Amino acid sequence: MTDATIEVADLRKRYGGTTALDGMTFTARPGRVTGFIGPNGAGKSTTMRIVLGLHTADAGHALVGGRSYLSLRSPLRALGTLLDASALHPARTGRNHLLWLAQSQGLGVGRVDEVIELVGLPAASRRPAGGYSLGMRQRLGIAAALLGDPPAIMLDEPFNGMDPEGIVWLRGFLRALAGQGRAVLVSSHLMSELQDMADHVVVVGRGRVLADSSVAELIAAVSGDRVLVRTSVLEPAAAALSAVGAQVSQAESGVLAVQGLMAERIVAVLTAAGLAFSELSPHRATLEEAYLELTGDAVEYRAVS
Repeated sequence: MTDATIEVADLRKRYGGTTALDGMTFTARPGRVTGFIGPNGAGKSTTMRIVLGLHTADAGHALVGGRSYLSLRSPLRALGTLLDASALHPARTGRNHLLWLAQSQGLGVGRVDEVIELVGLPAASRRPAGGYSLGMRQRLGIAAALLGDPPAIMLDEPFNGMDPEGIVWLRGFLRALAGQGRAVLVSSHLMSELQDMADHVVVVGRGRVLADSSVAELIAAVSGDRVLVRTSVLEPAAAALSAVGAQVSQAESGVLAVQGLMAERIVAVLTAAGLAFSELSPHRATLEEAYLELTGDAVEYRAVS
């Protein structure tokens, strides 16, 4: 398989007085799923459109396998993309939509039928695509992205509209594509799916990269040294632990989050004070928690509570 790397380097883009990208830099590497996440207005869609040559950067570059997308003679054979699942002619059948794309790239009918099978659309492929549900259109868009058997895949919100069965299928499918040595770049707001699926994550806000690391490293960094203590005597327990230098907050009903003390020390302090507790465990943050902590200052639109 040819070079599958998607490289984004120091991209800068302004629309009038608005800065969309402010030095966006990251790499989606072969053999792994890279999650691309950030709040609305963070620059994700602009970045993807620059990768495809649909927008022009003011500075920096975006390369696929070391080349600009617009310079590729057979782009579908280098990078498969899904940016908008609704970008199709509603009167065309799903199969004819794929045939039209395949013919534009010199690909055969056999490959069209292969990708229809891969995404689970054989029963619907001869129906007008205008009658497809959003989840079915997502599958059709993924089939289109795979037509050229590309070494790199870039998908924008592919889980949107998927039912639970479709989400489970897509999660395993994208993992399998990465397992074949492809670079898979996925923009999504479904943190739970990325946590279970992605190897690496790029968190962005206000046109800049806020974090670029493995999912495990990011979660570990946010988890810190917090210990969760379940107890029916929240206030006395919090007071006893605070008295010996711990930082204590209520994590949820009946649970304290304690920082600054090892688990063994927490046990000793509570036992000495005669304060009962039913559970004590290290806190493992979720990807959603890590995301919210990183992007808290980069959210453009926020509801007032």
